[in-house]
Amino acid sequence: MERLAGAKVIVFGVGGVGSWCAEGLVRSGIGHLTIVDPDCVGATNVNRQLMATTATIGQPKVEVLKARLQEINPEASIEALQAKFTPETAAEFNLGSYDYIIDAIDTLKNKIFLILEADKSGATFFSSMGAALKTDPTRVRVTGFWDVRNDPLARMLRKRIRQGKILPQSNFRCVYSEELKENKGVAEGPASEIDSQKAQINGAVVPVTATFGFTLASLVINDVCSKASS
Repeated sequence: MERLAGAKVIVFGVGGVGSWCAEGLVRSGIGHLTIVDPDCVGATNVNRQLMATTATIGQPKVEVLKARLQEINPEASIEALQAKFTPETAAEFNLGSYDYIIDAIDTLKNKIFLILEADKSGATFFSSMGAALKTDPTRVRVTGFWDVRNDPLARMLRKRIRQGKILPQSNFRCVYSEELKENKGVAEGPASEIDSQKAQINGAVVPVTATFGFTLASLVINDVCSKASS
């Protein structure tokens, strides 16, 4: 418990996956947590995001979540950053000061950049792959990034990373689902502006997103405990 209380963790993205991860970490004794997300709670978040209710719509996600987490453990140090991780803002986060970095970002470009920056930070890094279009939480798995299968997001990430010719040095562990469903999302905008291979709107259900989040939290907790016993 002392090791958990002393661990420093940063979670990027506190939506359907990251919000549950943050709660799992604090309830398990993590004493220093930074949560990062630029968005406010929207009506479409209520079905799956921990802090999203009809009463919190319009409020910054990180501020609402921070208040909840501090009610759980008032002694925990919770830093809420309403910000976006980008190449322009990366230096502000000082990734090397953390023991663990959690990626729950859903923007492809920024997710790739976080992967590459986290890989060279010295922190232990865990990442969430795609939880949209999944309905069966029993199909959630953990494996190395280069070994993820049946996940369109992981496939696209690997493709873009190879194109950039700068590969992460570690086969960092990822939470993903081996469930594969047909993409039936609704594509919006003129055909010339959208990727025909990717629908723009995909449903997500809380039994799956919460399982992703709690699994990410468990990776941190088990890693801390394994180091404490070694």
